[in-house]
Amino acid sequence: MCGMDAFNDNYRFLARYNQWFNTKLLDAAERLTDAERNQDRGAFFGSIHHTLNHLLVADQVWLKRFRQCGQDNGWQAPSLTDAVLDLPQEASLNTVLFDDWAALRAKRMQLDAAIAQWVADMPDGFAHFTMRYANSKGVQRAHPAWQALTHFFNHQTHHRGQVTALLTQAGVDPGTTDLIALV
Repeated sequence: MCGMDAFNDNYRFLARYNQWFNTKLLDAAERLTDAERNQDRGAFFGSIHHTLNHLLVADQVWLKRFRQCGQDNGWQAPSLTDAVLDLPQEASLNTVLFDDWAALRAKRMQLDAAIAQWVADMPDGFAHFTMRYANSKGVQRAHPAWQALTHFFNHQTHHRGQVTALLTQAGVDPGTTDLIALV
């Protein structure tokens, strides 16, 4: 069986991948106009811009839960500040937080830096802490943090794959995005 720190090493690697992949997508999307980024392309959240907004919302929802899990277990997660996790109380998973591209990009970069620092600081055993929270429908949940951590990074990859497809349809090649490219 892997040691507890193997979980942390895995999540540190995924955070590095997250930051690298997001930078590639943001750079690729920069080559489009605002109208092209906001064009409804038939994806679940419609456009490239709205899909990237969804990731900002979902990441903050999960990071608030992770921060609470840490606090419940005596760890404060100093990188997950209120300034970083400034999601409006009334936000839903399809809330557009930023109409402005530069503001969306800046928030993504801020979140990615905080995620990287958060997992760098994560104490051994965090993945085995029990998370307790209410999901978006108010259903109470309790499970090991590693399950939510795995979902967190997998969810990002899922939607970044959609953005990659949307960029390709728009004539923009984001380049290699495979995780193994970081090895």
